[in-house]
Amino acid sequence: MSKTWFITGASRGFGREWAIAALERGDTVAATARDTSTLDDLVERFGDKILPIRLDVTDREADLAAVAQAHERFGRLDVVVNNAGYGQFGMIEEISEEEARAQFETNVFGALWITQAALPYLRAQGSGHILQVSSIGGISAFPNIGIYNGSKWALEGISQALAQEVADFGIKVTIIEPGGFSTDWGGASAKLAAPNPAYDEYREKAAEERKARVASPGDPEASASAVLAIVDAENPPLRVFFGTAPLGIATRDYESRLATWREWEHVARQAQG
Repeated sequence: MSKTWFITGASRGFGREWAIAALERGDTVAATARDTSTLDDLVERFGDKILPIRLDVTDREADLAAVAQAHERFGRLDVVVNNAGYGQFGMIEEISEEEARAQFETNVFGALWITQAALPYLRAQGSGHILQVSSIGGISAFPNIGIYNGSKWALEGISQALAQEVADFGIKVTIIEPGGFSTDWGGASAKLAAPNPAYDEYREKAAEERKARVASPGDPEASASAVLAIVDAENPPLRVFFGTAPLGIATRDYESRLATWREWEHVARQAQG
């Protein structure tokens, strides 16, 4: 059976590739973008199978209206993809209040508003699948993108709780955690805080570490077949990595955490009283 998708941030990167993959196999897609002219070629190619919607996900009322528009057009929603987001670069001390709030408005609240808008339709259907695009930076953390890490950690917590809350309604939740991919995430779509010279030396070190971490970036087009496998699975995972690097990063990180917690367990017991 064909599926109806609602995808935010469909103008480029993962969102665009996943929209194309869905459309090519005969599914219908409501695709949102700040500039819907970026979707003109897909409209020309796929006709009324795609519904382009101009949307800034930080606008809650617009989010509600966009999801309602998609449901009215297609009659149902099967896959809701919260993909819209961007990377904010800067050491924690360098991040301004405006930058911090803007990062959370898009990466956290944008996904929250779309999720809230979709849930009444999914509950009424007794089915649906919400895909939350997080990052390996949603379970680990790296210098110079700390506020981005914070936004993705928040999305992870919200999504894990959500999965438990909606399971009895037949709704599934999957958190996708990509490693480095050849998207525009670190390019034109990224935002940079004003640099503090005190961090210049460490910034260079962090940049070298990042290069090593994403030495072999993944192919966004190849990720399309992976996302189709997830939405077609009878029992999809709560969490799934995209790319080969994240598992190694997560393994080292979690082994270190467990070792530290065990080393300091005597203090935990002391605190218990």
